[in-house]
Amino acid sequence: MATHDAPAPTTHQGTTEPAGHSRMPQLDLSTYVPQLFWLFVTFVVFYVLMKRLAVPQVGRAIEARRQRLDGDLGRAGELRSQAEACSPAMKRRLPRRAPKRRQPFGDLERMAAEAAERQRQLSATLAQRSRRRSAASPRARTRRSLKSAALPSMSGGRRRETDRVRPRRRRMEAAVDGALAERAF
Repeated sequence: MATHDAPAPTTHQGTTEPAGHSRMPQLDLSTYVPQLFWLFVTFVVFYVLMKRLAVPQVGRAIEARRQRLDGDLGRAGELRSQAEACSPAMKRRLPRRAPKRRQPFGDLERMAAEAAERQRQLSATLAQRSRRRSAASPRARTRRSLKSAALPSMSGGRRRETDRVRPRRRRMEAAVDGALAERAF
């Protein structure tokens, strides 16, 4: 076998990388100058764009806001001075108007009393009509009592009816109504 007398490659200390070839190209000394050049070019381009486009728009918006605030503050000052000029006249009128301001509460109390009276009258009328209907219609009472006697047994005493029981209940109600109608004639 032939022996090769080539010199051993130089490497970074503790790595197998050849000298001059680091794993991170931005830290390679041979690429510093191009990296700095492109950094400078990019910075100049962004600076020009910001100076020509963005900064003037922001400046116009700030100036418009400042003008609007100045106008609003000026108007507020005028209104305040008008209010202060009217203040003595209003203070003189205030004691004379105080009884008038209390009047709506008196109206409110009167209206509440009228509403309570009206509700009492309506309750009495409703109770009287209910008594008349129950006294005037013994057939309706009989019909209700027969239905209540016949129908609870259909549902088995349960409060909630199932879908299966409802059709039978309807047929039973129809039968009770038919029987009561035959007796009436």
